[in-house]
Amino acid sequence: MEARLQDGRAEKGAVTKRSGPLAGTALCALDEIDEPGAKGLTLGSDGSHLDIFLIRKDGAVYAYLNLCPHAAARLDNWPDRFLTQDETQILCGNHAALFRIEDGFCTSGPCAGKSLERIAVEVRDGMVRVAA
Repeated sequence: MEARLQDGRAEKGAVTKRSGPLAGTALCALDEIDEPGAKGLTLGSDGSHLDIFLIRKDGAVYAYLNLCPHAAARLDNWPDRFLTQDETQILCGNHAALFRIEDGFCTSGPCAGKSLERIAVEVRDGMVRVAA
């Protein structure tokens, strides 16, 4: 299966229908994410895709499914806009829920107490990849 990233690049073998992104899948170069900042990606094609986003903060990279636990909708209303203005929390653009960057836990809003689904990632050779 082929992953189609938001910027149009292809990444083969990135998604399976049951397990999500495969370990080792290259998501993007680390320097494509501002510090602090966020980047949205779409993995997969042909009706089998995952929308995810990456956040870079304090030298770490975090990844989550782009799906609010409140309304099962994407968090971003504009490309790569996942953070509050002060870049300290994740913001759902639909109902203003706030999530901690470090663990995806919702601290405020209609889904308070729930969490975003995290994807384990690692940085290797300057690339952000799905971790094993």
